[in-house]
Amino acid sequence: MSFLDQLNPQQREAVETTEGPVLILAGAGSGKTRVITYRIAYLIEHKGVMPESILAMTFTNKAAAEMGERVEKLVGGLSIAKPVISTFHSFCVRVLRRDIEALRIPSTTPGQPPIGHTKNFVIYDESDMQSVVKSIMKRLGLDDKELTPRTVLSRISWAKNHMLDPQELYLQSADPKTERVAHLYEEYRKELRKANALDFDDLLLEAVRLLKSSAPVRAYYNRRFQYLLIDEYQDTNRPQYELMRMLAGEGHNVCAVGDEDQSIYSWRGADIRNILEFEQDFPEAKIIRLEQNYRSTQNILQAASAVVANNLRRKGKNLWTERQGGTKIGYYEAPDGENEALFAADHIARYLREANQRGETSRSAVLYRTNSQSRLFEEAMRRYGLKYHVVGGFSFYERAEIKDMISYLKVIQNPDDSISLLRVINTPTRGIGKGTIDTLENLALETGLSLWGTIGEAIRRQLLPPRALLSLKNFQQLIEDARAMLAGTFAEQLSQSAEAGTSDGAGDSENQQVPSPEGAGFVSPGRESWEGDEDGASPVRDGTDSQSGDATAFDPAEFGNFSFDFGAADSQGQASELDSDVEAGHASAGSGQALHDGRQNATKHEPADSFPAPTVSTADILKFLIDRTSYIKLLEDEDTPEAYSRIENLHELVNAAMDSRDRAETLDQFLDHAALVSDADDYDERAQITLMSLHAAKGLEFPLVFLSGLEEGLFPHSRTMLVPDDIEEERRLCYVGMTRAMDQLILTRAVYRRRYGTDLPEASVPSRFLEEVPAPLIEELGTRRARAGTATVGRPAGRSPTAYDAESTHYSYEDEDQSAAWHAPQSTRAPSRAAKPAAPGRLYNSIENIAEFFASRGKKFTVPKTPVEEPTGKRGFRPGQKVRHPKYGEGTVYQREGEGEEAKITVQFPRFGLKKLVEKYAQLERA
Repeated sequence: MSFLDQLNPQQREAVETTEGPVLILAGAGSGKTRVITYRIAYLIEHKGVMPESILAMTFTNKAAAEMGERVEKLVGGLSIAKPVISTFHSFCVRVLRRDIEALRIPSTTPGQPPIGHTKNFVIYDESDMQSVVKSIMKRLGLDDKELTPRTVLSRISWAKNHMLDPQELYLQSADPKTERVAHLYEEYRKELRKANALDFDDLLLEAVRLLKSSAPVRAYYNRRFQYLLIDEYQDTNRPQYELMRMLAGEGHNVCAVGDEDQSIYSWRGADIRNILEFEQDFPEAKIIRLEQNYRSTQNILQAASAVVANNLRRKGKNLWTERQGGTKIGYYEAPDGENEALFAADHIARYLREANQRGETSRSAVLYRTNSQSRLFEEAMRRYGLKYHVVGGFSFYERAEIKDMISYLKVIQNPDDSISLLRVINTPTRGIGKGTIDTLENLALETGLSLWGTIGEAIRRQLLPPRALLSLKNFQQLIEDARAMLAGTFAEQLSQSAEAGTSDGAGDSENQQVPSPEGAGFVSPGRESWEGDEDGASPVRDGTDSQSGDATAFDPAEFGNFSFDFGAADSQGQASELDSDVEAGHASAGSGQALHDGRQNATKHEPADSFPAPTVSTADILKFLIDRTSYIKLLEDEDTPEAYSRIENLHELVNAAMDSRDRAETLDQFLDHAALVSDADDYDERAQITLMSLHAAKGLEFPLVFLSGLEEGLFPHSRTMLVPDDIEEERRLCYVGMTRAMDQLILTRAVYRRRYGTDLPEASVPSRFLEEVPAPLIEELGTRRARAGTATVGRPAGRSPTAYDAESTHYSYEDEDQSAAWHAPQSTRAPSRAAKPAAPGRLYNSIENIAEFFASRGKKFTVPKTPVEEPTGKRGFRPGQKVRHPKYGEGTVYQREGEGEEAKITVQFPRFGLKKLVEKYAQLERA
């Protein structure tokens, strides 16, 4: 049976239409990846097209790898050659590594090399770019508080995405700030050119400029690639569009696959007009719609389609599925954000337990508009003992110790990379202080040399004190030795160094660790110490198995003063703790073992005969660097959990380099991969619970999906409220989130949500997207409430956020009195904390209330019979007084609420932040 028989009629038409321009409008879950891979296989197997003449480009490494694997399964035995399946940026790197020197122009100075980038350019990441802008602003005397480097880079990136050079940006400027940005843009380009570096936007721009300006290069790629496939076409920006036009050639054999309803990256420069106006670019284009969905139930599809149908800028599709009916869309209206997160954790715990009992694979996701929303969900998951994975936290390659080693590799590859050199010149501390670096930078300005060139010049001219010169010589020798290893000339350099050592004692000191004037403390540039470093990882925590025991088991001793405390005592470092669970688990204990003699070991590695590999691998160079810099030894001497976690990260980096060696990759290819890794590549398919932003969820699917924070100002975001096109993109983002669900979709919002800078939670307005979901498709969860004047089950249009009937049972763990806030008549009910009951009721954090909360979720709960000890500790504390807590240590009273048995006080603890405590249970003493 032909593989074409596995396709539905529309998919088959898309696969078999190979000649001329084709636009495939692929709805969510309609099998667009299958169409692309089958189209490639059809071209090779049925049309006899050479695999290497097919180019497919997408946006993420994960998608490119998946396509490659599928094509390999379909046509793996037909040809040794393979089609080129790559991300846009990776493809541009290939093009530039081969032909960028075609852009160089002759120098006007006789004897000087041509002007322009060379093939061994480096790729700057976000932090490198910020360092360049900061140095420029410092040199020009600009205040980085008035105009921050991040803002400058954002505007420069916007200009590049719209293909504007500094002069054009200046001419379009309408205010002094934009004029300054245009000037900084010009200086930024000069600095990158001097360092032989490109940023991410430059990869696309320089590739387009190369194809436009060099007819021989363009002709080569037009001959090489006869068939072009573009995935996620709705997310392309102007440079990517121009790249496609240049590669299409005269044959116009372009197949663009996309969905205008999933265009959600305008903030990255994506232009939805590229897909909406495809027919204007290619009048002969054929349009094919893929409308059969293989992922979601009919109810989910109807709800999502009803929401996105309110957009005007779309071509339109009618999605359908054979999975008729299905569970209704769940809707939960929580009193506050904490309750919203607890509800999600409780529901997911029950779902995982039931799926485990049935022997099914269980996966769920909590999606949110902004990453800051993850905190409450993380705390709720921890409270329930659920393991989870956060996508979008610190990337592996963004951690301090990893960036240090990557910077070393960049300097070894390209010593003129001044940004990377500045990061490692005194990391770990080797006695090269700020004064020395300032002298080198001033010398670079005077001579026009790079920072690396000025090191040699300073040593030659003896421009620094002897101690600083010795430290610079050792650093220079370290880099030159590593470069010699890379070039395969280390043995010759070793013998020359040994001969020179008899006449120059300083030459023998390269294997000695230069003592630091400040002592043995290991301090990275820009950091006071390792402690508290925001991108540091914490030790791996085993966590509690989500299937063991009752997820709602309650131990009063765990809560201390009977108030909900989401792991406050271990708050520092917890955000990165779960990230470590994923990555540290792959680390090999011996992968980072130090080399006892870097020079001897380096000569033992022979290049493989079958690959044009360097003399030694990237992993060998990393081990050499770790040994010669004593990086791991200093971390071991620090002897803290954070230090050992960093050691595990370094081990994992060596493992990654070993994998790179097995793929016969060179150093520059390894660095290219490290620079091109994205958040989407961090997704772990094995994780049972995933917390991620809606943007990061694109292209993924889960049996159970929570779409949270559906409130005006949050989703849709407040920044989009005044621009119709932005609101349409927010609606497309909602559509993307809803169509991630396979079996069950639950929409949630909080009636009150704490905003930044406010003491009390503020009332929210339900999102307009809730109102756009058809009422018959919605099932309300958690509460029973009567609608006044309407029988619909959709968004409670026009209803006050506090309109709860007497049967509603919600508990907010921050409101002081539930009965007054939620059970009063609507006409007299006040959402604030001012209202007090006539007689004391149950405390908001009492065991009875907690029991009732779990009971409302259908949980079996028994109030434990534990002896209640007489509360100890003093009372009557007032704001400003110093106190001591047995768990949190010393703190300062911030606020007092109430008197007598009901009194609560808020205390600021330096290590644990603000804590609200019931005074009679707090066991506080005067400090």
